[in-house]
Amino acid sequence: MRRTPLPPVELPNGDPVLVTRLEPPLAPAAFLRRDRLVRRLDEAVRFPVTLVNGPAGAGKTLLVADWTEHGQPPGRPAWLTVEASDDSPGCFWSYVLAALRHAGQPLPARIGAPADADRVEPSLLLRLADWIGGRDEPVVLVLDEFEQITDPRPAEQLHELVRHTRGRLRLVLVGRTEPLLPLHRYRAEGRLGEIRAADLAMRLPEAEGVLRRHGLDLGPDTVAAVHERVAGWSAGLRLLALAAQHADDPDTYLKQIGAEHTGVPDFLLAEVLRTQPAHTQDLLLRTSLFPRLHPGLADALTGRQDGGRILAGLHRANAFVDLLPGGWYRLHPLFAETLRLHLHAADPGLPEELHRRAAHWFDEDGQQRAALEHAVAGGAWDFAARLLIDQLAVGELSAGPSAGRLRALFSRMPPTAHTPDAELVRAAVRLSDEDVAAGVRALDRAEPRLSPEDTTARITAAGLRAGAGRLLGSAELAGGAARRAHRLGRSAPAGPLHRHPELLGQADADLGSALLWEGRFDEAGEALAAAAAAPATATTARLRHDSQSRLALIDYLRGRPGRAERRVRRADEEADRCGLPAEARTDLGDVVLAGAALEHDDVAAARDALRHAEPSGDPVLAVGLGLVHADLRLAQGDPDAALSELERTRRLDLAEHPSPWCAERIAVAACAAHLAAGRVEAAVDAVAEVPGGAPDSVLASCSARLAAGHDADDALSRLDLLRTDAAIGSTTRTRALLLLARAGAAHADAAGPQLLAQALRAAEPERLRRPFRECGPWVRHQLLRHPGLAEAHPWLPDDLLPPAGPARTRRQAVGEAAPGPAGPVDPLTERERDVLARVGRMMSTQEIADDLFLSPNTVKTHLKSINRKLATTTRREALRTAARMHLLDEE
Repeated sequence: MRRTPLPPVELPNGDPVLVTRLEPPLAPAAFLRRDRLVRRLDEAVRFPVTLVNGPAGAGKTLLVADWTEHGQPPGRPAWLTVEASDDSPGCFWSYVLAALRHAGQPLPARIGAPADADRVEPSLLLRLADWIGGRDEPVVLVLDEFEQITDPRPAEQLHELVRHTRGRLRLVLVGRTEPLLPLHRYRAEGRLGEIRAADLAMRLPEAEGVLRRHGLDLGPDTVAAVHERVAGWSAGLRLLALAAQHADDPDTYLKQIGAEHTGVPDFLLAEVLRTQPAHTQDLLLRTSLFPRLHPGLADALTGRQDGGRILAGLHRANAFVDLLPGGWYRLHPLFAETLRLHLHAADPGLPEELHRRAAHWFDEDGQQRAALEHAVAGGAWDFAARLLIDQLAVGELSAGPSAGRLRALFSRMPPTAHTPDAELVRAAVRLSDEDVAAGVRALDRAEPRLSPEDTTARITAAGLRAGAGRLLGSAELAGGAARRAHRLGRSAPAGPLHRHPELLGQADADLGSALLWEGRFDEAGEALAAAAAAPATATTARLRHDSQSRLALIDYLRGRPGRAERRVRRADEEADRCGLPAEARTDLGDVVLAGAALEHDDVAAARDALRHAEPSGDPVLAVGLGLVHADLRLAQGDPDAALSELERTRRLDLAEHPSPWCAERIAVAACAAHLAAGRVEAAVDAVAEVPGGAPDSVLASCSARLAAGHDADDALSRLDLLRTDAAIGSTTRTRALLLLARAGAAHADAAGPQLLAQALRAAEPERLRRPFRECGPWVRHQLLRHPGLAEAHPWLPDDLLPPAGPARTRRQAVGEAAPGPAGPVDPLTERERDVLARVGRMMSTQEIADDLFLSPNTVKTHLKSINRKLATTTRREALRTAARMHLLDEE
């Protein structure tokens, strides 16, 4: 069967896709084709699911492999030999996609690939099901050794794929045990084809054919006795035939061995292993630890140069060694298991030594991930750490999709592993667990011992030191380390840096977060933008999402909630495209969305956004979460609970270095809570010690002093400066205008209504309802006196609009609900924003299609979706609405 060569592909955990697992095993010379079972398979695959089930050695795999070549499959069969490592859904589905491509199936790029070894996005499976269901020719997928899957998730996902492919998927499951699929349902619905152990059992003529292919010309009585003894077991029959080949009188030998046989392991050891020469026995025992064998690996394990010759000879002799594509071999599973038991019993210390040898061989062969696994299995911790450092892969302990698995591996590293490399890896594990003290101690032990020529180790140390700076809240420490990492990176090997861009990207992110903590927002934005622009790989997906979320927090802290929301939405869209699971994403985006929802006066949305946000040792996230929780309490009308939340946040044992914006925000929030409770003097005191330069602290101070009657003229002049400052955000400007408007109204100043109108215009693009609710009775009174303002701003909450005002009357007449939060019902996708931006340039549908390499019909589809999301009907109206919502603002 012709196969499509695969380009180099990696699994989500970084392991390579092994092409040997995507090809059926080659039939041995003594293989007997059983036409009756080939025909049974031809019939069975008319159903969506076919089960080929039987004990080990029943001939399942070779039967199905033969059928793929000589049967009549309804489509090109894709083959996957399942292994225990596929128990994680991400790896399993990565291999399934690779198998389909290897079989020549033209999978579209839109299906994507899993980014996390432990899970797969439901949308990927939906796209795969949609593609399979739309095929003219059925898609045949063979999963050999499916019993290796013990996690119910891959089986459940397979079931969903079967359900939603309209019968176009033909799944052939080969295994020893019942798969974790609802077979009873398939059987009741007439959708299951089955070939069971009784079908697979060798019939007498077939047994005779197998024996003859092994060179045994036996009498009818002997054939019948052997057939009865093995009860149709194909592997047992092969074992007996192989042993009889060495007997002087095969007939007599086979009759006697049947009476003396006590068990397959004993038989395998006595009649297969021990019939081989000593060198062959040694090779078989040493290679039994490994699911796949290469002649070079065999030589490394034995210390000799005869691996290729011995393995080829064993395969030709049908000695339970299968030849795989690419020159690799595989021992029969039962045989390998028996050999492993014997090896552990004979020399308990040898397996670790063999794993260590394998680690070095895989490293020299360029398979570093396999080398790492075997180094850990062999207790070679210093070598395992060196592998990570050499490849600049230590960032995967915290940023990559396999971070959890790697941390679990190296968390077992004993204290006796104390080379500089081991200490660096230990530091990475501790820092990823946010144990900054232990991480810094490990760094302090490692750095003085690093060689000046050891560039990769010094880059790693600098990157980890930047991470410590983030957790300590020290921009000086993080900045020096990040600059050092980048400087060293210019002289580092290009290959590791290209494969692992997350290390330098994380250093930028750590610096940006430390600068953010210190309130240096402009510098923080530059560093975080650099981190967010890291090359798009599976190991940088989390880093880029986190950096975008911190940029959104800066927008929010500067009073631009709409811009912050849009940035979070785009970060989530990119994370979806990269397959980054929800649990791997930072909670900071949810914190920002909750804060923005509160400015829209949408308490329910804020509660929903905070539902999954959890406390963290990251200082920026911890303080942001505490502040928004306090703001939520205040918005719910409980200022004392808000003050309690603020006090808890103030007492958090976070970074060693204080944060100016943290102290300022806590004071500003406390001032607002005291004002809401009517404690004006306490509000004045809350902001008395805060430096007065930040816009929000100025606003809070003026608000408290006006309420207390202190220095009103000075407060008003400072508010007037705020409202005319083009650099401040919309939330601060809106509140400053409202304070000025209320002060003017209190003194019968004719400018009061004009200032209220300005506040409404400042708030309208982002639907900032909360500032108006905070002074609700006064706003309601002003809107009653000036109905034109209510008519111009129907987006305000119903309880602030006049009871029978034109805006409310119009809404009620058409059955329109009160306006919701700012922004479209569903966020515009990146492509929809591209289309809308070109509409703004007065481009025609055809011009937009040409510019974006789309069809005109696709452009029209995008325009319909834009109008639906923005609740508009024309291009011009969509542009106006998008401009009002700042949906096309340049970042």
